[in-house]
Amino acid sequence: MDAPFVYDNPVTGKNFVGRKTECSVLANLLDAGEHVCLYDAPKTGKLSLIQQTLFNMRAAGKPFMVAYVNVFNVRTGRDFLKKFGGAVLRSAYSTPYDYASAIQRHLEGTHFVFDDAMFASKEDIVCMNWDPDFNDVYRMMHLPQQITQEKGMPFYVIVKDFQNVMMADAFEDIFGAMEKAFADRDRMALPKSAFIFTGSMVNAMKYIFAEKKYFYRQVNHLPLQQIDDRDAIEHVIRGFRSSGKVIERDLALGACKLFRSHMWYLNQFFAVCDSMSKGFINEAILVDALNAVIAVHEPRFNVLVNDLTDHQLSLMRAILDGVVKFSASDVIERYRLNSSANVRRVKDALRKKEIITFNDKDEPVILDPLFEYWISKYYFEIQQ
Repeated sequence: MDAPFVYDNPVTGKNFVGRKTECSVLANLLDAGEHVCLYDAPKTGKLSLIQQTLFNMRAAGKPFMVAYVNVFNVRTGRDFLKKFGGAVLRSAYSTPYDYASAIQRHLEGTHFVFDDAMFASKEDIVCMNWDPDFNDVYRMMHLPQQITQEKGMPFYVIVKDFQNVMMADAFEDIFGAMEKAFADRDRMALPKSAFIFTGSMVNAMKYIFAEKKYFYRQVNHLPLQQIDDRDAIEHVIRGFRSSGKVIERDLALGACKLFRSHMWYLNQFFAVCDSMSKGFINEAILVDALNAVIAVHEPRFNVLVNDLTDHQLSLMRAILDGVVKFSASDVIERYRLNSSANVRRVKDALRKKEIITFNDKDEPVILDPLFEYWISKYYFEIQQ
């Protein structure tokens, strides 16, 4: 029997909850050949949304190719280009001969080559015989569109943890070459390739797309809305029903509120509940399950807190107390934040650590709902 609460992999079909609007919008953008960026806190369902959208498009009979490029461990421009090129070529072709021929056709005049020995030993499809220059980056970023034209169908390239490209040397040159490739592609007729940039470092992705405005008017930001509590509750009730168990709607709602309908946490939490019960899910089981989930994540939370300065902890306490105007004199005095200039530095530090972000109203948001609960109850010992 399939597990009712899946949290170890991206999900589609019956395990995918809510976000029908986002699926529809993403499909329309891809149909139009538009580039998209998705960013939110870790494990908020970005890849599940993409996979469900692509599943729906395939079910509707739309042909396309897909490449997944995970750049979480990229630290140099060379690594990014090799990983990108390898993923794109592996998704479009299938044999060493095809790889070598495609590189010769589409990347002629660059420093990219296919090396039989490297492919045999490390399965590297793309190798470089020189340091990459602007033309190399431009041609590699234009490669999906060339393959699209050759194959006669759209090519969607999903770049996971895109913010890590900023760790590469001269990342501004990489972004500049990408912008030129996107501009040249825009002048072409359909079908078009399209990039989907995802990132779990919210503030780093905001820096790229909102603050510095790289790829301005070239990439569409698709914000992820919080999943509706009703959809989450129905998912929970249906999951327990499939294994012959029952949970009251109010208890499921309480968990949804605590986790802000964060489906990864909810699925993990209710999977623990499922393992602890034989029939009726009562409040005692929920409490035991919550303690078990916290025990799993507490070492990570301890590391986060131990890395915070006194001023950063003071600002976190102010956020938990509902403060939104941190530079007010009474707030600075009450939380011992020293000065408005220090408040700005502390806010920036917490943003860089990806602990908080600020919404459109400039109100603080703690990105991790379970961390928010834990630091409130266990660190600051605030009465719930």
